[in-house]
Amino acid sequence: MTFTIGTPALLFSATSLILLAYTNRFLTIAQIVRGLKKTYDEKENKTILLEIKNLNLRLTLIRYMQLFGVLCLFLSVFAMTVLFLGFKTMGIYIFGASLLCLLISLGISFWEISISVDALRVHLTDLIKE
Repeated sequence: MTFTIGTPALLFSATSLILLAYTNRFLTIAQIVRGLKKTYDEKENKTILLEIKNLNLRLTLIRYMQLFGVLCLFLSVFAMTVLFLGFKTMGIYIFGASLLCLLISLGISFWEISISVDALRVHLTDLIKE
């Protein structure tokens, strides 16, 4: 297997698109939280408060998804720099760390999606009972 400076560069487009998707999720949830908070301030409904807490957890997870996504991109660039300087073995290890960060980011993303699906199922259960 040949490991060149171009290998870490392969993550750039994928990581950039993932970070864009994470940002869109964050903005959407932030908008929902603002609307729910306004509704909660008008009528103090415990269901709304529970929903806000759920969304707060999801926002925290998205922050960590973004953190590990950015760290993946940073380590990829750092691996390219190290490879450019001629330290192939070190570059391979740094690129491996970059891949690990991407894997962690995707794992947290799956966790966040699972929470979202569970919350939607609760809403659907309420509709089915009516």
